[in-house]
Amino acid sequence: MKLGQAALLLAVSLLATAKFVWAAAPTCEGKFANPITDICWSCIFPITIGGAKLMSMDQEDTPNPGGVLCACTGNGSARIGVKVSFWEPVRQVDVARKPFCLTSLGGVDLDPGFDAPEAGRDDPEDGAPVSSFYQVHWYVNPILYWLEVLLDNACLEKSPFDIAYLTELDPIWVDDELTYIINPDATLFANLPAKAACAADCVQATAGFARSELFWCGGCQGSMYPLNGHVQHHIGGVQASSLLVQRITAKMHRQGLIWSASGSDGLCGYFPRLQMDKANYKYQMLFPIPQTKKIAGKCCQPYGRTTTIWGAGKEFPYKGEDFSYMIFRKRNCCQGGIGF
Repeated sequence: MKLGQAALLLAVSLLATAKFVWAAAPTCEGKFANPITDICWSCIFPITIGGAKLMSMDQEDTPNPGGVLCACTGNGSARIGVKVSFWEPVRQVDVARKPFCLTSLGGVDLDPGFDAPEAGRDDPEDGAPVSSFYQVHWYVNPILYWLEVLLDNACLEKSPFDIAYLTELDPIWVDDELTYIINPDATLFANLPAKAACAADCVQATAGFARSELFWCGGCQGSMYPLNGHVQHHIGGVQASSLLVQRITAKMHRQGLIWSASGSDGLCGYFPRLQMDKANYKYQMLFPIPQTKKIAGKCCQPYGRTTTIWGAGKEFPYKGEDFSYMIFRKRNCCQGGIGF
């Protein structure tokens, strides 16, 4: 064998070995989000007060309760106020390849003393769709409250920053059969007409907000079911992680771990909604590349919108395959002015 051929063979062997090691042992990457430069603050708009749009910055919105005045009672007291609405950044989500890799906390690699399933991607050779699996971490992060952007505002969620949910500790997240415990209705939508309806959901989400009636659809990202970490049609990391952001939100609603805050029912406080309303949420990427550059005047998007445009270049090898997102939740509130 000639020297050049031997060198080429050695290089190919090393590359193959490196690829195998990377696949077997994913790294843990991450970054603390800078609240000044990494968050798309225009996503909190539009802000309406008393039915009048105070500021919109050309951001998308959902319908608000009509009228100006509102009244709330409870705990032996009552208050009369004005209806306000905005989009509040309240939750943060990691989508990570390595178990217990806290991407949002700078890439902290926890060692709990036991193993959990690692993320992976299955590339079948028979033409079947590529599938993948990720772990997800759910953070309580009402950043407007702890930054004290709006002091003494009763409409803000008042909770400390917290790591609220780790899918590594949830056996349902990795097992399709166990997932039926929380989404038995998935069997109703495992048919061609139900899947075809998701195409309309994709179009609707790309033009505006996804259709809440099509709750089994994840818009352009795929199927909302099962509510676990298995992505049946993996197109790319941004698409797959965006789908899992929707799924973990739906899972939190289904388990009663996050409540809604919009519409007439939300004016006087949070209320349980076991079926997530997709139109109540927007999201933006924080890591690996903060999504702050505006496209058509926007740097966040509703659940289900295609990732083809805004997601371009947001995933790259080694340090760009774990993801972190900020979630904005629609808030309608009765801002109290007079109490009695």
